[in-house]
Parts: sequence; C-alpha cells; structure tokens
Amino acid sequence: MAGWYCGAEFLALQSTHRMPPKNHGVILFAHGSRDPLWRAPIEAVRQHIATHTPQVLVCCAYLELCEPNLLQAAQQLLDRGAGAITVAPMFLGTGKHAREDLPQLIATLRAQHPGVAFTVQAAIGEDPRMTALMAEIACTPPLPVFP
Repeated sequence: MAGWYCGAEFLALQSTHRMPPKNHGVILFAHGSRDPLWRAPIEAVRQHIATHTPQVLVCCAYLELCEPNLLQAAQQLLDRGAGAITVAPMFLGTGKHAREDLPQLIATLRAQHPGVAFTVQAAIGEDPRMTALMAEIACTPPLPVFP
C-alpha cells in the first residue's frame, strides 16, 4: 500500500499524507533461519512499527526454518481484527522466493480469505529509500563494536 509511512517518518508527515487505515495489518516476510539471532533485525523492525505506529497491526513471518509462516501470521493478524494486510518482503532483491514462492502463498491466502485485501510490496531492498540508506551506512565510519 503505497503512500503511508511508519515510525518517525509517519509522525513527521501525518499532517500531509494519508493515515494508515485503522486495523491495517503488515506482515514482515523474511526467509527464516534456525539461528534465533538471525531474526533480531526483523523483530526490531516489527517492534519499531508497533511502538511508533500502534494503529498498524504488525507481525513477522518466515518462509522456512522458523515460525510463524505466512499463513499463520496472516491468521494472527485477522484474529486481532485486521481488515486488510500488506506483506512487506524483507529481501534485498526479488529473487526466487519473492518471484515464485511468495505469489503462491498469497494466492493461497486470497483463496482462504476472499473478503480480505492482501497487497504485496516490492522487495524492501529495491525501494530507493533503502538503497540510499544502505549507501549512507556503507560510506559512514563504523560504530565501535564491543566484544
């Protein structure tokens, strides 16, 4: 759903842009890993949205190796009252999972929940704002890392 924002950007722009619809759900969809530390950045994004844009219902979902999967996450949001759900693929690019696996999962969701609008954003790494942020981070001296 283009045209709405989360977090500080949302707060700064709320007077001039559309508000996210109440009870709109967002699923942060990632690959998944057996390593629980791998999930920390995705969960941090979820927490940021929950804290800074509380009217948006948000959860994470994983393609494989951990739960919840996309179908489970969608059901969680529907159980919490979501009337529409946007899936944000947390991939740097549109690889096989985004091109083939995700459309099949979305088709299943639409068949199971015909009254719910499911939209899918482009892979997050292909958003020009993410490209600019990654370039900025790459060119900035690293923060100190403590053992």
